[in-house]
Amino acid sequence: MPSFVFVSLHAVGFRLNFAFLFSRAPATSPVALASKGRHCLTVPLATLLLLCGVSAGGAPVQVSVRDVAGAAVPDAVVHANPIADTVAGTRPRRNAVIEQIGREFVPQVTVVQAGTTVAFPNRDRLLHHVYSFSPAKTFEIKLYSGAAPFDVLFDKAGLVTIGCNIHDWMIAYVYVVDTPYFGRSDSGGKASIGDLPAGDYDVHIWHPQQRSQPAVVRLKVDGKAASELTLTIDVAPRRPKFKPPANPAAYQ
Repeated sequence: MPSFVFVSLHAVGFRLNFAFLFSRAPATSPVALASKGRHCLTVPLATLLLLCGVSAGGAPVQVSVRDVAGAAVPDAVVHANPIADTVAGTRPRRNAVIEQIGREFVPQVTVVQAGTTVAFPNRDRLLHHVYSFSPAKTFEIKLYSGAAPFDVLFDKAGLVTIGCNIHDWMIAYVYVVDTPYFGRSDSGGKASIGDLPAGDYDVHIWHPQQRSQPAVVRLKVDGKAASELTLTIDVAPRRPKFKPPANPAAYQ
C-alpha cells in the first residue's frame, strides 16, 4: 500500500500543503490522487522547492572590497563564475532600473545577468537623451521625460557605458555578466553574491575607477558553510566633475 508524507511550506502571506506519494511507480511517471481536498503527486523535492521559490541549497558568500590603503570601496562589481558546468543552481533574473534624478544616473553602477531588461525612467523635469555606443550593447532613447518609451534588453556580457546626449557629465555603467552569482559593493565596501552551490568558482572584480585589472581569485564552496572573502583593488580617487547650475531653458 502506498504511504504518504505531508509537508507544509510557509511563506509570507500564504501556506502550501503538499503530500508526497511513495510507491513503486518510476520517478518519471507522476501519480496524482485526490483525497479530502489534498492533491498527491510524486515530484522530485528539488523541483518542488524551485517551483515554490525556495533554494535547493547553497552557501552565502560575503565579500569585502578594499583599496590598497585598506579603505572601503563602494560600487565595485563582484561576480563568481562556476569553473565546471556541473555546478547546479539558478537565480531568477530581476529587471533593473536606472533612474535619472538631479541630472545624474542613479545608480551609477549596475550589474545584471545577461538577458536582463533595464528601465530608464526620467524623474527630472528636463528632457534626457540616453544612449550607448558600447560593443556589448548599442542603443538610443531619444529626448523624453517620465517613463522611457521602451526598456533595454542587455543580452551580451561585457561593460556598457551609458551617457546623456544633452548632459555630458552624466555617465553610468552597466556590467553584464554570464553568471547568476554577482553583487555590487555598498558604501561600506560590502557585497553579497548570494547562495552558491558546492563547487569551484573564479571570482572577478571590476570598478569604473580601477587603475589595472585585478587578479581573478579562486574560491571553493562546500555549499553548506558561509564564506567571507576580502578583495583588494587599486582605484583612483573620484574627481569632482563640472556640473553647471540647472537651466531648463537650455536643457541643463
